Amino acid sequence: MKKALLLKTTLALALATPLLASAESQLVVGAGSATARLDVRVIIPRVLFLAVGTGEAGTTTDSTIDTLTFDLTPTPGSVGSGTPTAGQNVNVRVRGNNGQVALTAATTGALTNATADTIPWSEIAVSSDLPALPSPVIPLTGTGAGSNVTLNTGKVTDRAAVWTYAYRNTAVVAPGTYATNGRVTYTASMP
Repeated sequence: MKKALLLKTTLALALATPLLASAESQLVVGAGSATARLDVRVIIPRVLFLAVGTGEAGTTTDSTIDTLTFDLTPTPGSVGSGTPTAGQNVNVRVRGNNGQVALTAATTGALTNATADTIPWSEIAVSSDLPALPSPVIPLTGTGAGSNVTLNTGKVTDRAAVWTYAYRNTAVVAPGTYATNGRVTYTASMP
């Protein structure tokens, strides 16, 4: 039992030794001065963070997928009137430390209801309150063109904005809840 404890203690000390800082020493006897140098090293990993909606604080991964609902039920006479729905705000944050960050948006096809009627993604408007963090255009299907996020300084990007989404409401469409293919996937990329 004592042998096992001694082995564990020795192993713990051996593992902790590289974490201890070592400095040089110099002993001077009599007049003069002694010097000692210490090397310091800081290791920063390459990081890239993107949050659209929940999790915009920028410190952890959050698997929550927010849902925007545009409900025209309270105003049925406005269906297809060309009057957009009231905008819905979504907090967005991008952080990166290795140069230009580009954002893209991707969809898997038109919004579809239970009877296969569709609404194209061009009916969803997105705007940003910060030109340095623009929303990429939502493509009708597939991955759209990228939008560059303006760097803060050097290689560092740390931008937060509010993107406002609205349903353009330019066409009369069949009734239903259009939720199939209703996900936009945003991707941030950095060299």
